Amino acid sequence: MNNKTFSIQLSNYFLKYIPSRTGYSINTIKSYRDTFIIFLKYLTEHLNIKSDKIEFSLLNRDTIEDFLSWLEIQKSYSVSSRNIRLAALHAFFRYLLLDSPEYMELCNTILAIKSKRLPLKEMNYLSIEAIKVLFSMPNINSKSGRRDLAIIALMYDSGARVQEIADLRVIDLRKNKPATVLLTGKGKKSRVIPLVQQTLNILNKYMNDYGIFSTSNETDPLFFNYNKDKLTRAGLTYILNKYVKKSMTNNKDLFPDKISPHTLRHSKAMHLLQSDVNLIYIRDFLGHSSVTTTEIYARSNPEIKRAAIEKASEKFLTKEKFSTKEKKDLFDFLKSMI
Repeated sequence: MNNKTFSIQLSNYFLKYIPSRTGYSINTIKSYRDTFIIFLKYLTEHLNIKSDKIEFSLLNRDTIEDFLSWLEIQKSYSVSSRNIRLAALHAFFRYLLLDSPEYMELCNTILAIKSKRLPLKEMNYLSIEAIKVLFSMPNINSKSGRRDLAIIALMYDSGARVQEIADLRVIDLRKNKPATVLLTGKGKKSRVIPLVQQTLNILNKYMNDYGIFSTSNETDPLFFNYNKDKLTRAGLTYILNKYVKKSMTNNKDLFPDKISPHTLRHSKAMHLLQSDVNLIYIRDFLGHSSVTTTEIYARSNPEIKRAAIEKASEKFLTKEKFSTKEKKDLFDFLKSMI
């Protein structure tokens, strides 16, 4: 008889297993915690099961599926948000399966619940022309303008997530050739990203302006506010949006209605794909755990689809050669049909 109740297992999961056995980011841990707060509230208020009375015998696949339906119908959760909550539950029951195999049947039935397929959305990214316009907006004759350009240029060139930019330290930037930046992403996984010379030049001007070369502590943040604290996600987003608004004044047709720091990440990925960079390299560049995630970029770009179809067609469609007279005769025939 297992004396590890639901409450004990849940406590062990958050207080012992996650801190010592996983590399979850702070944001992931908070998301998982919030999921169980909502789940416990659902059990209490809708199934009349008090938190201290929850037992595994009261949980089953139907309970979880009803909870997920409640999130969508009653709480108006999007499919994406619903899937995030399911992922948190799956993670806990995977832990339970390893720690207490006697719950295998329960765990397997819950782990068999599938995420809902998300509707395919048009990928939000900027063209090369739009990127050039955006880069021209900061006033490079001012110290703050050079700093803002450094942030935007690095954000695009590295394809980094906004939190990865916020977390950058001076020591993470390598300025010797080949110039690189060390990004630490989800699950505290790090990757080294090459930087083009133009981006390095912009960063050098910014660092000279702010005396970062002479810093005595290389673990200081690369980008900081007036209090020398690292810029937050909100602060970085504010800086980007300021120049997006300026860019749209005379170039509204180049920019989608909604732009976020993630738009620059999407843009970099799309531009790499359009340059025929292999998806595997793009996966590693972006820090995706699976190439399946990276494939979204290929599926979202109709021009890439068209080029792929044409390339594939060349393998089984013979190229016809027509004489000048044959082409003229065909053209005359088509005109007669109009």
